[in-house]
Formats: sequence, structure tokens, C-alpha cells
Amino acid sequence: LVIETLREVDPTRKCFRMVGGVLVERTVKEVLPALESNREQISKLIEALAQQLQAKGRELSEFRERHNIRLVGEDDPKSAPRDGPEGNKGGPGGVLVS
Repeated sequence: LVIETLREVDPTRKCFRMVGGVLVERTVKEVLPALESNREQISKLIEALAQQLQAKGRELSEFRERHNIRLVGEDDPKSAPRDGPEGNKGGPGGVLVS
């Protein structure tokens, strides 16, 4: 938004910019290239972080599969519901209560 606004302003007009906690006075033609390079660096950083997030997600999935880790409430695709001795599917079977 700031870059779009400054593009329409006279390049010799003074503007203020916060640099390292200090407010400095510059001209628009000095500040505009710095803002554009900052925007490019931020977009590159966002892309790199997105790629790292996808890689870590794949790594986590592989780790979970390798070590057979399941979350609570997650279905186990390997064990299908079996018929018990009474013919019930998935019901409690053979529980002794003393």
C-alpha cells in the first residue's frame, strides 16, 4: 500500500522512514527502492518457509508411518473390524467382571 502510494508522489518530496528504531528523513526516490527490495525479500522468505513446511510435513508423515504412530481417535487402516465369537462386529467380547 505504501509503495503504491509513493509511486504517485513527486520523487523529490521528503518522506520519513523508521530505520532501526530511528525516524529518518529521506526523499521518495531514496525510500521507494528500499521498500521494493524489502517486499521482494519478504516474498522470497515466505516461499522458502512454505517449502520448508511442506518438507517437514512429509518428514512427519514418513516418521509416523515408519514407527506406526497414530493419533487418538484416528482409524487404523490395517485392522478392520472383525467378527467376535458371538458374531458382533467391534463389540466388547470376552470381558470378565469380578
